[in-house]
Amino acid sequence: MAKVSETYNVPSSVSQMHAPDSNATRPWFSKTNMSFGVNEVLLASVLGAVVFSLLACQPLVIVGVTGPITVFNYTVYDIVAPTGTNYLAFMCWIGLWAMVMHWILAITNSCNGLKYVTRFSCDIFGFYVAFIYLQKGIQVLTRQWNGPGADSAAYLSIVVSLLVLMSAYICGIVGNSALFQRHVRIFVKDYGTPLTIVFFTGFVYIGRMRGIGLEKLPTSKSFSPTQDRGWLVHFWEISVSDIFLAMPFAILLTILFWFDHNVSSLIAQGTEFPLRKPAGFHWDIFVLGITTGVAGILGIPFPNGLIPQAPFHTNALCVTSQIMDEEEANKGRAQSKVDHVVEQRVSNFAQGILTLGTMSGPLLIVLHLIPQGVLAGLFFVMGVQALQSNGITVKMLFLAKDRRLTSPNDPLRRIKRRAALWSFVALELVGFGATFAITQTIAAIGFPVFILLLIPVRTFLLPRYFTSEELALLDAPTASPFTMESVGGNFGQESSASNLLPASTARESRRDNEIERGEGRGVRFDDEIELQSVRARRRSDNRQS
Repeated sequence: MAKVSETYNVPSSVSQMHAPDSNATRPWFSKTNMSFGVNEVLLASVLGAVVFSLLACQPLVIVGVTGPITVFNYTVYDIVAPTGTNYLAFMCWIGLWAMVMHWILAITNSCNGLKYVTRFSCDIFGFYVAFIYLQKGIQVLTRQWNGPGADSAAYLSIVVSLLVLMSAYICGIVGNSALFQRHVRIFVKDYGTPLTIVFFTGFVYIGRMRGIGLEKLPTSKSFSPTQDRGWLVHFWEISVSDIFLAMPFAILLTILFWFDHNVSSLIAQGTEFPLRKPAGFHWDIFVLGITTGVAGILGIPFPNGLIPQAPFHTNALCVTSQIMDEEEANKGRAQSKVDHVVEQRVSNFAQGILTLGTMSGPLLIVLHLIPQGVLAGLFFVMGVQALQSNGITVKMLFLAKDRRLTSPNDPLRRIKRRAALWSFVALELVGFGATFAITQTIAAIGFPVFILLLIPVRTFLLPRYFTSEELALLDAPTASPFTMESVGGNFGQESSASNLLPASTARESRRDNEIERGEGRGVRFDDEIELQSVRARRRSDNRQS
């Protein structure tokens, strides 16, 4: 195996995370009677990015306004608005109660429960988030029929949204293909989506399309709330009964954030990313409590970990090597191999500062030029990207493939019972369907509890039907033992044997871990000889034990 070159892209990671921020604003504006608008959503993203990039143990996790919190907030609005309760003051008390609950969870080491979180629950939740994005895109398009003479605007918005989706999808295909020079492919893959948004924003002003009255992204004054109020919510102007009524809502919010943020963090630190720096789940939940309380006082949406942006951010920071495969079957074909991840705080902080800049007057004018059809297309792009990388999608594609054309190296082929694979996928789809169905009703406020129940279902019920060998192939820990060390490791995995060895042997074992992850300090491997020797030595040790 011959190494060709390596690369990573911090500017790309900034642009990919910065692009979707304004996309999430439309549902807030329309479903909360303008309680939240562009500036509130942007400021929430700034708060999460700046605080987590500076204070969090794991700054790679992108924190912003998510699809599930959108569902939570406008469901609360539907419940409390008819009673005449001050919505922003009520949300503030939800944030303050949730802040205290986050701190209690951090102090009591509740994140040790993450050892039970596997790809099963993460994939179901990721699948749900992907469909929330797709649903939001469809909802944006259906609102284009409001008003006289709206047919032309609605159909043009549909065409533009699909063109945005197809263009961004093609950019991803080109980036992973053998077309053009490698640097051109990287540029297209990294910056294709932001440039697509820019292009189609101007595209609708060409020719006769200029005369069609497309709805634009609603904006307000620079650095000002959407409503005529200050940034400080008058949370004292609410009855005592409403203050305590906010507590059960805060419990549901805390459950949602404990799962959603930690799953985002786990996926951003997944087994495919050879990270060097340890995680700090307990401290990060404490920091999340701070941002939740501050967001409530400011009257902005509560930020937390974003899916799929968090793993996209880590992926953009991977140092990848192009290695020429010398095996006869694939001789001369280049393969990408992740050497390590550039773990830093700059990219997350930078996208937060860029987001703050979009709250200025000139850039708000630019944002107001973006047609809602383009934003719907961006929702579709985010949803499709989340589906592509989801484990449920991978299993469904495997089941749909011709067995004769399936790679013999695919781990799913080692499952002897085909019914086990079908059953596992069916259970995941049932879990997704139930979660999605709940969020379409007034009972949507309780969907965090249902999501949390996926963890004991996987831990205690699935082993009754599936064998341990089948579960090892169908499911897997979300993060590596190195990442999960602070929460007691992954459930079902034996603790490291190096803990039982003398200090010198333990040091050698840790060195082997570094080699196997390809991240030994100052060591670069042009071949895999030493890696193979490490694995051989470990197999020998396992046989002796």
